[in-house]
Amino acid sequence: MSLTRDEVAKVALLARLHLDDSELDTMTEQLGQIVAYVDQLAQLDTSDVEPMAHAVELTNVFADDVLRPSLPREQALKNAPKQDGEFYCVPAVLGDG
Repeated sequence: MSLTRDEVAKVALLARLHLDDSELDTMTEQLGQIVAYVDQLAQLDTSDVEPMAHAVELTNVFADDVLRPSLPREQALKNAPKQDGEFYCVPAVLGDG
């Protein structure tokens, strides 16, 4: 399957990307190569391959939780644009009711 210039232009429009003519030509060629590679991979027999979440086995990816002292409140709030001495002040995101 190859991609047409119009298909790439439509995808760019949906992604809200503004591509000029030369960028559109480049993207059409590059995305066409990617699709061709995926088509090539789709021809492989993967019936004996167990599904996996990662290409390599991951173990111990999380650090141990270690109790440490936190920042003093004054230091945590000192660069806040708005604060009341105890909390960050942020604009309301929900209506009054």
